[in-house]
Parts: sequence; structure tokens; C-alpha cells
Amino acid sequence: MTSLDRSIDDIRDRAPAEPAAPVAVHRWRAFALLAVACFMTVVDMLIVNVALPTIGAKLHFARSDLQWVVTAYAITFGGFLLLGGRTADLLGRRRMFAAGLALFTAASLACALATSGTFLIVMRGLQGLGAAVVLPAALSIVMNLFPEGAERNKALGIWGAVGASGATFGVLAGGVLTRYAGWQYIFYLNVAIGSAALLLTRQVLPRSSAPVGSGPAGRRRYDVPGAVSVTGSLVLAVYAISQAPVVGWTATRTVALLASAAALLIAFVIIEAGTRSPLLPLRLFRLKTLAGSNAVGFLLGASFYGYIFIGTLYMQQVLRYSAMTTGLAWLTVGLTGVLFAGPAQVLVTRLSVKLVMASGLVLTGAGILWATQAPVHGGFWSNLAGPFFLTGSVTWVFIPVSIGALVGVTERDAGVASGLIDSSQQLGGAIGIAVASTVAAARTTALLGHGRAAAVALTDGFHRALWVCGLVGLSAVIVALLLVRRVPEPSS
Repeated sequence: MTSLDRSIDDIRDRAPAEPAAPVAVHRWRAFALLAVACFMTVVDMLIVNVALPTIGAKLHFARSDLQWVVTAYAITFGGFLLLGGRTADLLGRRRMFAAGLALFTAASLACALATSGTFLIVMRGLQGLGAAVVLPAALSIVMNLFPEGAERNKALGIWGAVGASGATFGVLAGGVLTRYAGWQYIFYLNVAIGSAALLLTRQVLPRSSAPVGSGPAGRRRYDVPGAVSVTGSLVLAVYAISQAPVVGWTATRTVALLASAAALLIAFVIIEAGTRSPLLPLRLFRLKTLAGSNAVGFLLGASFYGYIFIGTLYMQQVLRYSAMTTGLAWLTVGLTGVLFAGPAQVLVTRLSVKLVMASGLVLTGAGILWATQAPVHGGFWSNLAGPFFLTGSVTWVFIPVSIGALVGVTERDAGVASGLIDSSQQLGGAIGIAVASTVAAARTTALLGHGRAAAVALTDGFHRALWVCGLVGLSAVIVALLLVRRVPEPSS
């Protein structure tokens, strides 16, 4: 055991263990608080996007640096999700939920008060770190509040609707607040919600059972090499992928970073196979439904987040929609997603995770492909409303993916399983956006070189990117049918 391991063990042994949750817990009240925190972290992924031009002008950003306001959040959020989930298992889920929420709220306040671009970027990174602790801790608490079956399916149905609507609400809220209040208020909104949630945490959330992972004599073992290797791998991968459209996919820097990420990932697998207390127990992947749900979550993230990214560019650069009009248009996807959530959780219980997941993927993929028919002079009701309403069926995928990713998982692994599915979706989203933007830019540049009008070239480039997003989503149907089982699996 290293000196760092011993130091952490000594600190942890002196910390009071959280006793088991009392029997009488207001579960739905606790769930409501957790769902609000989840909604806030999801909204923050997209709420900044529509405010970027205003932020750049007010804080005098160089054009090449402005993307870091988004990228800094994405890197720390996606990179630390797995570590955040396991930390919740080891140190107590309510404790880590509160710590992550406090960090996220404080960083949001600092973002609102930022007077320089560098300071804002650093605080956005801390926001992402806080979100990476909050989200898996919250989902693992939900898992332990509700037993596997109809009741958990109902809770995760609402959870999926919250996640799906949060992405589209973020675009709308960003446009409204930036126009009528100022860009700082997109962060002040987090401060208000986060502060209220923190005040209610101790009164509403149950305490976790005693932390897991004990070694002899009750001492906790920490997989420091595993944590360093997988976190480094995820951070490097997200950074390389998010920068690839700017520096080039074949650039030396991109190739070197991706190779380093792959090497760290291989090292992580070797470490996990040989350690007694792994950060990510490899035995979890024996659960086919868990493995399949994570694979589908990865492909869904790539497809759906790429679709939102390209659709937003089409509305703003081709149709010349304002930020607020763009947000209102996306609201149709969120509202439809909420309507789909109820039937989805009922059908998962009565039929199977596999069938609902596959049908949702077909509907979402078809909606994205339908959007490829939007013309240069398109209209919302004539060309966009149909695809938007159909892709609202994405909750038919988010809900069974969330359920399948926790099927057969024991309480001691709830946090790391939650962090794993969140990491799969976020990494997929980062890759999807990067690939979609690369495809669109390459096609647009080629057409401009042949003398095509800018609007025509942009539209054709966006169509090409949407074809990629739609086909990726449909490819996930095969994964769902092959790997996801019809019945729950026994606990590992």
C-alpha cells in the first residue's frame, strides 16, 4: 500500500460512517430534490451555448478561445463521472451529493461574477467537476430508494423525462435570460436552485448505508492507480475529440492524445483485473443488460447530442432564428419527451426493456433522418415540427437505458454503475458533436469551393451531418436487440 493510500485510509477511518437509511423515508420528496439537481446539471450543458456570442463580446474573448467556455465544462464533467460515482459508493452518497452540489453552486456564482475569460473558463471546469459528483450520486440514491421493478421503473421514467427535457430547456432558458436579463443570469439561476437544494439535502435525503469496499479490520481500500488512469483517459479523450474539428482529426496532436487515452484505458483494465478493491469492478460487464445499455447510451449520446448541435446551427445560420426562437423551437422536443415518459415506463414494466429501447431508437433515428429534408428556406411548422415531435420519443430510449444500466446491480456498486452510464452518454455526446461538426464543415467547404451559395452549402453540410447522426442512432437498434435481455438478471 502506498503512502497516499495509507493517508486516505487514515482520514477515512476517522470520518463517521453514515448509518443506514431509516425505514420511514419520504421517497418521492427525496426523488424530487434529486431530480431538480439532475435537471440543473443537464441544463448547464447547453444553456451557455446560445449566450456565447454575448459572453465573447462582454469579456473580450479571442474567437479561438470562446469554445473553451463549453469545452472546460465538458472535459471535467465527462472525465470525472466514473470517479465521482465510485467516490459516492465509498464515502457516502448523500455526503458526496452535498459536496458536489456545493462545488457546483459556488463555481456558478464565480462564473456569474467573472470579469475575465480565463477566470470564467477555470470556473466552468469546476462546475463540471461538481456536476460529475452530483449526477452519479443522485442516480445511485434513486436506485436505492426504489426496489427493482415497477416502482423503480416509474421513478426512472420521470428521471429520463427530466434529462431529455433539460437539454432542450437549456437552449430556451439561455436565450431568454441572455436577452432580457444578461448572460450572468444563466449562472445566477444555478446559484438560486443549488442553494435551495443544499438547504434541503439533510432534511430530505436519507443517509447512505455504511460505505462499501472495506478491507481487513474495517479499513477502506482505494484504487488510486485505477482512478488516475481512467480519469486521465477520459479527460484526454474528451479533450482530443472536442478539439479535433478545430485542429484536424489526423493532426499529430489529436492522434497523440487519442493514443495516450487508449494506452491509459488499457492500463486501467489491467489494473482493475489485478486489484482487490477496483474502482470499476469488471464483473459488472458480465451483466449483459448493463453492458448493452451502456453501449446503447454511448450511441444515443452521439446521435442525439449531435442532432441538437446541428439543428441549432441550421436554425440560427440558415433560417436566421434568434437564440430565443431557437429555444422555443427545441421546446417541442422536450414537451413531447415528457408526454412519452409515462407510456415508456409503463411499457417497460409490462413488456420489456429491450422492446421499448429498440422502438424508441427507431422512432428517434427516423425523426433525425426526416430532418435531412429541411430546405434552405424552411419553415418551422412545414419542415421542423414533424421531426421535432418524433425525436421527442428519445425518452423511450433514455428511460430503458437508465433502467437497464442498473438491472442486477447491488447496492455497493450503485454509484459506479450510475457513473458508468453517465460517462457512456457524455463521451458519446462529445464524439457525436465532434464528428457531426467535422462532416458538416467538410461538406460545406467543398461546396463553397465549387461556387455554391453560402446558405445552400451550409444546408447541404448540415444534411450530411444529420444523416450520420440518424444512422448512428439506428445502428444502436442492433446493439439493443443483441445485448439487452428481456428479463431482469440476478444480482451479481
